[in-house]
Amino acid sequence: MAIPKPTPLYPTYIELRDLTLTDYPTLSTLFTEQPDWWFVHWQWGKSFLEYTGRNKSKHTYVRFRNEVERFLLWSFLIKETSIDDYRKTDILEYADFCWKPPVSWVGTSSLDRFILIDGFFKSNNKWRPYKLQAPKSQSNKTIDKKKYRPSQQTLTASFTAVIAFYKYLMNEEYCVGNPAQIAKKDCRHFITDSQVKEVKRLSEVQWQYVLDTAVEMADDNSIYERNLFVIASLKTLFLRISELSERDNWSPTMGHFWQDDDENWWLKIFGKGRKLRDTTVPPDFMPFLERYRLSRNLSSFPTSSDNSVLVEKIRGQGGMSSRHLRRLVQDTFDRAFEKMKTAESEKKAVKLREASTHWLRHTGASMEIERGRALKDLSEDLGHASMATTDTVYVQTENKKRAESGKKRKVI
Repeated sequence: MAIPKPTPLYPTYIELRDLTLTDYPTLSTLFTEQPDWWFVHWQWGKSFLEYTGRNKSKHTYVRFRNEVERFLLWSFLIKETSIDDYRKTDILEYADFCWKPPVSWVGTSSLDRFILIDGFFKSNNKWRPYKLQAPKSQSNKTIDKKKYRPSQQTLTASFTAVIAFYKYLMNEEYCVGNPAQIAKKDCRHFITDSQVKEVKRLSEVQWQYVLDTAVEMADDNSIYERNLFVIASLKTLFLRISELSERDNWSPTMGHFWQDDDENWWLKIFGKGRKLRDTTVPPDFMPFLERYRLSRNLSSFPTSSDNSVLVEKIRGQGGMSSRHLRRLVQDTFDRAFEKMKTAESEKKAVKLREASTHWLRHTGASMEIERGRALKDLSEDLGHASMATTDTVYVQTENKKRAESGKKRKVI
């Protein structure tokens, strides 16, 4: 029996808020031709995602949208059963499906779900619910989609979203139980992990190549002062890329840099979970702030009333999106990789091919730990809810001692 072809169910949050089915002919046709419960379930998902979009971050909306969409598509096209009738075994069956989805449900790139054609949003036929991409460091980008397997993190995210969806439906009195909550502990695809955790970070040498490359780019052409400022901010101030970006509910400005009575510099950040925090700004960072501001014809240092956007677009007005900021960082990584490959070796430089923007946050935090900074102070600068998170993610001291002692073992 042929496996039905999946179709996207939900657009972006902004589009979802104003969604009218007449503007989405693919969805309108789908629900006209299928059982009534499909449309009811789709409305349940829409309400849940609207609630998520209002109360959570953009990232959380996207993550939950992806998972709820997959879950409903499986329910519609594969299971063909209403989700309010599910038991634990049904959720475990869904987990098996997520572990090894049909090849026809796996794509190799991120694509828009809907395309605007002749005034209507039509489903993108190339979109797929699951994605398998080749590693950035892999020169041959040929992908065998049969090899798709979700990571433990992805599998956890799937259960988290479906559990949250059921909790919402229970609160709205659409469902009487949460089978996903019960099924999670019995899912055979979860692995008890006692591995040594590898922090995705750059070595000091690799970081030096990145910084030197960014400085050289900026010295040669002032347009790259922005690249240098972003690179230095992510690593030194432990920022997430979203914390530098323009968002619907927050616009980072130069005025968010401020000084206390002792002339210590701080940066006010709107972070994960819609939480404001102040992170320390070391004196070593200030020359990078100054040269970026001077390149924009601003004064050397900001005042609290400075409403200039923190990272400025070259063309147009306002701040930059996370996607555009990632491109700036990636451009610097690519150039640093070529420099290090030529000067050292491709083997030593390969991590610069794999690195993402978040590696800079990890790099800065890990280096601070190695230099002996107090865990409590670092945890607050990172914006972690507890020191336990910082300890789990970054502290590798005991593992290093273990590795060093392991070198003393002999074969004979």
